Amino acid sequence: MIFVTGGAGFIGANFVLDWCRERASAGEPVLNIDLLTYAGNTENLAPLADSPLHRFVRADIADQPAIAALLAEHRPRAVLHFAAESHVDRSILGPDAFVQTNVVGTFRLLEAARAYWSGLEGAEKAAFRFLHVSTDEVYGTLGPSDPAFSETTAYAPNSPYSASKAASDHLVRAYHHTYGLPVLTTNCSNNYGPHQFPEKLIPLVLHRALRGEPLPVYGDGLQVRDWLYVADHCRAIARVLEAGTPGEVYNVGGLNEQTNLSVVHLLCDLLDAARPRADGASYRGQIAFVRDRPGHDRRYAIDARKIERELGWRPRETFATGLKKTVDWYLAHPEWVEHVTTGAYREWNERQYAGRAARAPAAEASA
Repeated sequence: MIFVTGGAGFIGANFVLDWCRERASAGEPVLNIDLLTYAGNTENLAPLADSPLHRFVRADIADQPAIAALLAEHRPRAVLHFAAESHVDRSILGPDAFVQTNVVGTFRLLEAARAYWSGLEGAEKAAFRFLHVSTDEVYGTLGPSDPAFSETTAYAPNSPYSASKAASDHLVRAYHHTYGLPVLTTNCSNNYGPHQFPEKLIPLVLHRALRGEPLPVYGDGLQVRDWLYVADHCRAIARVLEAGTPGEVYNVGGLNEQTNLSVVHLLCDLLDAARPRADGASYRGQIAFVRDRPGHDRRYAIDARKIERELGWRPRETFATGLKKTVDWYLAHPEWVEHVTTGAYREWNERQYAGRAARAPAAEASA
């Protein structure tokens, strides 16, 4: 068994779905741990409702006794740590939650994992891994001609979100060097794809475009990001878990640098073709430039040569193919979008899991 934290969120849910589909023949189950805060959505996991490979537990990674009890009961071979507060704008408005989840939560999870790993013996102890999923934002910002972020780039976080993730990265590193905990860290570029909460650029633009609303673009829209299709990211994480060297960091990028404005233009063009406006005009006419957010990093870019050289991973999707798949998914799942944007998914979460959060020493799990 493996443990996945934050497995009802965007990247975590995609990873769990892919893992259970691709590992069905191996029969290795996932225990999925998520507190179901605002972006945790169990509707993302609906295809696994009857799967023997998936068990869901509502629990807080900062509840160390509850996590310790789950580890002792289920004895996983790995913990994959996706759980995080991840939206820069939210971190500017309310940084407290980011420190609590990303720093304190990671610390408590590390403590529980260290105690569990210390009690293992022989092959079980040698095989155990703690894989921490992080972001390229910990490296700060790049100029137009600067080389891409590598695993040795100095940390220079510029938002409360990236600072909290940098702190969690440092804790993970310290637990390897101080205690010998066999950790792996991945730092990824901007993810996109199915099940992404519509506060992020791509689903936000799609939702607002179809509603005839303005499409907000920060500043001049020329901020550059490296875009990584979420399924490619999930494959990279599985590969790092399989063959990564404990203590090492692996940068995961999509090899797709795009300005925010060009992303919005491409989305408008895809919608023009797939769902034309009734008046025949282009969705580009809805673009509205708005005041830039404080401390907005200008450019991120990932040097992913290490993971390719050492582990043989490269993204399969180009930005064109990945973006089309993403648009097609959102257009084919209007009920998911409606539930997320209206908050109905929260009612579903509460109906399913209200009062059932894991508590030490006994943790309640549900398929």
